[in-house]
Amino acid sequence: MFAVDTVSHAFDEKIAKKINQKTKPVGALGQLETLAEQIARVQLTLNPKAKQLNINEPGMLVFAADHGIAKYGVSIAPSEVTRQMVLNFANGGAAINIFSRQMGFNLEVIDCGILTPITNVRGITQNRLGAGTAAIHQAPAMSLEQVKQGFSFAEEVVERHHLSGSNLIALGEMGIGNTSAAAAMMAAFLDLDANKCVGRGTGVDDKTFERKTALINEALKLHRSKLVSPVHILAHLGGFEIVQMTGAIMAAAERKMMVMIDGFIATAAALAAVKLHPAARDYLIFSHESNEQGHKLMLAHLNAKPLLALDLRLGEGTGSALALPLVHAAVNFYNDMASFESAGVSNVS
Repeated sequence: MFAVDTVSHAFDEKIAKKINQKTKPVGALGQLETLAEQIARVQLTLNPKAKQLNINEPGMLVFAADHGIAKYGVSIAPSEVTRQMVLNFANGGAAINIFSRQMGFNLEVIDCGILTPITNVRGITQNRLGAGTAAIHQAPAMSLEQVKQGFSFAEEVVERHHLSGSNLIALGEMGIGNTSAAAAMMAAFLDLDANKCVGRGTGVDDKTFERKTALINEALKLHRSKLVSPVHILAHLGGFEIVQMTGAIMAAAERKMMVMIDGFIATAAALAAVKLHPAARDYLIFSHESNEQGHKLMLAHLNAKPLLALDLRLGEGTGSALALPLVHAAVNFYNDMASFESAGVSNVS
């Protein structure tokens, strides 16, 4: 469905020379240099004649859906909170609204399948795949057809942003129970025991944590013989929002757009996208390391070094919103910082 190109390394020497000739010791800007290299590689692959890097019309896409497993006591909050928070997004009152306005993101909220639809409210895109997934410890979360439809929905959203001039999107999510789906996916993709993948989500107590782990182990045991491909893992263990986030990553990478990855759930979607299209990894910027215990393991598997470590565990795309100024900083120093030659400064490298 998607055709994702590996970025060209033909310009690596040119990029490195430009960065190393800036008025600083080699490597002195640390991760900002690595980030500038990554963005330059992508943008020069798209346009070899480009003189400067740019971040245009960044889009924050927040995908929301409900999960059948939530009614079995894996979270401190009931599923109704998903709908309430989507309304909060639409009304501009959530953390992601505040940070998106501050950082300059164009925010779009997508209903991928919350339990009860929200009608007659502006600002919510209706890309529903159903009224919540099935409980994954009892049945497949969704059908293969729903996965494919989710990819198609996500591509439509990304294409709309791309046509508006965007070359960077960030992914957020909302869905009570979605850390359970993400942990189950992680265990399946990385062939790990659930105990290494399950975290405390929004802050569950020990009893709830044990129940959550047990149910995810049940789900993995139930579906083990069917987890034969990334699409099957998404269908049996995923969430409607995770499927559409996965599709959004692949659609954006196909269009050579950068994709900012938020926390644990977004990283599970990134893992699925990279399993489907390994070249998609070239386009991913990892914004932060969350407090979920499995997040560090997933990041290591993806060879990702996040930009921030702020003990965040909110989701919504908040980590990516907060990291956007660092993306701008990487682009701006690459574009505008003087070279030793132009500034008349002796090279201290």
